[in-house]
Amino acid sequence: MAGVSATILGCEGPRLSPDEARFFSEAQPWGFILFARNIEDPTQLLALTSDLRAALGRDAPILIDQEGGRVQRMRPPHWRQWRPALDQMAQAGPLRAARAMRLRARLIAHELRSVGIDVNCMPLADVARDTTHPILKNRLYGTEPDTVIGAGRAVAEGLLAGGVLPVLKHLPGYGLGEVDSHLTLPRVTAPLEELRRVDFAAFRPLCDLPLGMTAHIVYEALGDELPATLSPDMIRLIREDLGFQGALMTDDLSMGALPGPIGERAARARAAGCDLILHCNGERPEMEQVVAQSGTLSGLPLQRADAALALRHAPAPLDIEAAEADLADLLDGEVYG
Repeated sequence: MAGVSATILGCEGPRLSPDEARFFSEAQPWGFILFARNIEDPTQLLALTSDLRAALGRDAPILIDQEGGRVQRMRPPHWRQWRPALDQMAQAGPLRAARAMRLRARLIAHELRSVGIDVNCMPLADVARDTTHPILKNRLYGTEPDTVIGAGRAVAEGLLAGGVLPVLKHLPGYGLGEVDSHLTLPRVTAPLEELRRVDFAAFRPLCDLPLGMTAHIVYEALGDELPATLSPDMIRLIREDLGFQGALMTDDLSMGALPGPIGERAARARAAGCDLILHCNGERPEMEQVVAQSGTLSGLPLQRADAALALRHAPAPLDIEAAEADLADLLDGEVYG
């Protein structure tokens, strides 16, 4: 296949089979994303990330969701078990929360880079509400935009200091979602004034980050029946109103919130303005359809993706023991889950 595919793909298990390697070599996805099914221990995981890059013949980005709390793919006994972000924010208190989140992200980045992972799908700038679905709520950073902005910036800085690229999610805001978009399509009925004052306001100051992820959600106040991932109007809002100019990826294309066959979803998301199509389950027939319908990176999408990768760098020096002691002090000793 000529060029780099506008896709980020998952793989089947903890080891790359020769058949998978051949498929990826031909498909040439921009990058990969890993899940718990791909992870056993540090030695195995480093071998897998090396083999994935070798299959493509280039230093492709490898992503993961390592937020801490319920959403973390790397767990004990080999890696730290973090508390849910909302719990840590409350434990730290308003004066110490951002610093604690930066240290947490810096330690997470250290763990990721040691096994060849260089992109982490956070920070989350969604603003929590009483009605936010439990699948999301305790992953968030607060109930007010200013709190979320401060923590989000701190998380991004901590990751970048550790040589890991952050992914801002879920643009333009999923905090008002009352159902699980893995299963069905959330619909938000809040007025546009509230969206601008709260949800969109939390994202705008963070829209300089290099990578972002869309929300599979409908905002009725904007008069659009399409989820943001498939909506040209919503992608335009993300670009022009919120000001996000980084490489924009979809949330997982196989989630139940999106309508239609998987290949059609990919084509519609790219036509709407998404730069990169994220497909996570590692199922070959679906991946083949996604690759076939996503096209290759060129023009502005390629420039954005290249600009993001240009920000990858070696981690800054880190005294692990001092960082852990500092974080423990900020959290009165209650650091881990």
